[in-house]
Amino acid sequence: IAQISDIHIGPLRDRRFSRQLTERVNQLAPDLTCVTGDLVDGSARLLADEVAPFGELRARHGVFFVTGNHDHYSGADDWVGVIEKLGLVPLRNRNVTVRCDGAAFALAGVDDHRGGFGDGQREDLPKALAGCDPALPIVLLAHDPNTFKRASQSGVDLQLSGHTHGGQIWPFRWLVRLAVPFVAGRYARNGAELYVSRGTGFWGPPMRLFAPAEITELTLRALD
Repeated sequence: IAQISDIHIGPLRDRRFSRQLTERVNQLAPDLTCVTGDLVDGSARLLADEVAPFGELRARHGVFFVTGNHDHYSGADDWVGVIEKLGLVPLRNRNVTVRCDGAAFALAGVDDHRGGFGDGQREDLPKALAGCDPALPIVLLAHDPNTFKRASQSGVDLQLSGHTHGGQIWPFRWLVRLAVPFVAGRYARNGAELYVSRGTGFWGPPMRLFAPAEITELTLRALD
């Protein structure tokens, strides 16, 4: 799985960044690509052309997207329409089954819990997990790692998140921890695991300090 998150296409990140990022992700030849929210900072009317290169993302079993809080601030419903036309698959409180080389898992996604800002839809974890095959492990895409507190008690095996930027600029990491205890990297709770990306772009000041941006490559292995 290739994971990108918190790209924040907008005034400081444009079509050139979208194209370069797409090329780098495709070089990984992933089986699955996941965009875990905060794709944009601005309306679809102004920025649709800037995200167009993401339509070239390629993965053997699809490219999936969940909304982040900034996507909601920017008009999530309009953006989901743009994203679908580019060929990405939005997971808005629903799940699909991914089958790969004889193994399978349920891939679920939730809208950000700050949804409802102008479009009336927000995180609904029970709805997202409804109908999952109980025999399959569950991978959940959720922008905010705080969702893990509920997901780890709901049968989710692995959650992929972003949102924190890993603190982005030291020492903000320690301030972020006051609101989100899962800042960057890998965590475990109740037999479930969480991976939090530091983000692939940035928000606010165009800089990072001791929290480098990342494209995450995760390998899942089937148990015998």
